[in-house]
Parts: sequence; C-alpha cells; structure tokens
Amino acid sequence: MSSTESAGRTADKSPRQQVDRLLVGLRWRRLEEPLGFIKVLQWLFAIFAFGSCGSYSGETGAMVRCNNEAKDVSSIIVAFGYPFRLHRIQYEMPLCDEESSSKTMHLMGDFSAPAEFFVTLGIFSFFYTMAALVIYLRFHNLYTENKRFPLVDFCVTVSFTFFWLVAAAAWGKGLTDVKGATRPSSLTAAMSVCHGEEAVCSAGATPSMGLANISVLFGFINFFLWAGNCWFVFKETPWHGQGQGQDQDQDQGQGPSQESAAEQGAVEKQ
Repeated sequence: MSSTESAGRTADKSPRQQVDRLLVGLRWRRLEEPLGFIKVLQWLFAIFAFGSCGSYSGETGAMVRCNNEAKDVSSIIVAFGYPFRLHRIQYEMPLCDEESSSKTMHLMGDFSAPAEFFVTLGIFSFFYTMAALVIYLRFHNLYTENKRFPLVDFCVTVSFTFFWLVAAAAWGKGLTDVKGATRPSSLTAAMSVCHGEEAVCSAGATPSMGLANISVLFGFINFFLWAGNCWFVFKETPWHGQGQGQDQDQDQGQGPSQESAAEQGAVEKQ
C-alpha cells in the first residue's frame, strides 16, 4: 500500500512540478520592454475586436396599421446579427385583406464576407501573439540566437499590419451597409403593403449599433499596434545590424580621409 501511495503522490506532483518549472522559467521582465508590452496589447485588442463583432446582435422593426377595422395594428420585429447574412432572415409582412393574413419577406443584403474576414483575422492574431509571447518569455535565447525567428516575426507582423488595415476598412464599409439595410425606413420601403392606401406604416424598433461601431474602432487600433510594432521587431532582425555596420564603416572611412586632407593643407601652408 505504501509503495502505491508514494507512486500516486509522485504522479500527482510531476504535473505540478512541470507547471511550476514552466512558470519559473518565464521572464516577466520582458513585458516591460516595448516588444513584449506591445504584444500583450495586440493579444488583448485582438480579443476585443473579434469578440465585439462576433457577438453582435440587434433588432429592427416597423408598425403596420390597416385602415379596415378587421385588422389590428401589427408589430414587426426582426432580429439579426453576426455573420450578417440578412437575405436569409425572414419576417412576416401583414396583408390588409381578408383572403390572407401575412406574407413571408426577407431582409436585403449579404455582408458576411467583411464580417467573417474581420473575425477570422482577430482569431489568428490572438493565437499568433499568444505563441509569440510564449517564445519571447520562455525561449528568449532561441529568439536572439536563431536569426530566423526575428525574420519570420517581422514578415508576419508586416502581413498582419496590412491585413488589419484591409479588414478594418472593409468591415467599416460593410457596417455602413448593414445600418442602411436594417433601418426601419428600409424595412417599410421593402413592404408592398406600405405603398398602398390600405395601410399606414411607421418606424418601430431602431437597432443599436454601439457594439458594432466599437468593433471597427478596435480594428483600427489593432492596425496601429501592429504598424508600430514593426519597428521594434525590425530592430531584432539581422537587417538592422547590417545597416548600422555599414554606417559605422562609412564613418570610419570618412574619418581618415578628412584627417589626411587636413594634414596636407597644413603642409602646403608651411
């Protein structure tokens, strides 16, 4: 019994010891440097970006009142959200006649492409920055000794900078189109019953776009973070060291030439 209990205790302690060793090996002071601090901001704002866009949901609506006494006031409420395939969202349009009660209608537009690209980019940014932080904090020797890691990090950073600019601009334009398609005035304009004299239509619930607007703001913040981080990542690459070495060589080459010219001038004066 004692041997089995000791074996069980060692088995329980081994995962804990591994976790403790992993946490002890992390160099948290690297987060005080610009390269580590900006990566933490990139990780956080990537969560804010895809979370605010992917979790959005809103409602729009209209009121239809038929002129005849047989029909009551009908309230139309249409719920929509990510991924903003509005053409698949149905609602019932009341008919002001005695033969039929309602007709199935759809919202207009499909804005899933910019929304899904924005959310997908945020998820990829989240995973990449998390992996980069692990390498930077735990395996910093590999990052400094192996020159491929800084080069790959720089190329990926430049790529994410470009993609965040495209994604934020595209989703901003797509959100503008979503606002136009989900206005109560657009809803009443699409219903044929509102164009005749048999019914009176009015605006209903207006969708709140606050969370969607914040997602666009987070997208541009991510762009500025990744663009600013390009310089700090570039300083870790061999290209930055080569540029400094060439400048030093030029300065050293110009120094003796200037001194020799001064000596020649002094000799000529004598």
